[in-house]
Amino acid sequence: MESAGFIEVEMFSEDVNSLDHPDVKSFKRVLLEVAEEYDCFLVTFEINHGTVTFSFDSDELTAEILTILKNGNRG
Repeated sequence: MESAGFIEVEMFSEDVNSLDHPDVKSFKRVLLEVAEEYDCFLVTFEINHGTVTFSFDSDELTAEILTILKNGNRG
């Protein structure tokens, strides 16, 4: 299973640094649900001091998420 590229987002405060944190688990569940809707897999999911790095094996889903993140930053 090959990743379509990594997405890195500052999601949580820097003290959140565990995959067992409730908010991290909740976010991962959302990503797994989205992957299921797109008939693909969540390939990577990591947390490092509040920054989440994740990837899917779908170019289409990765592109959509990047578009949402880009447009969301415009306010």
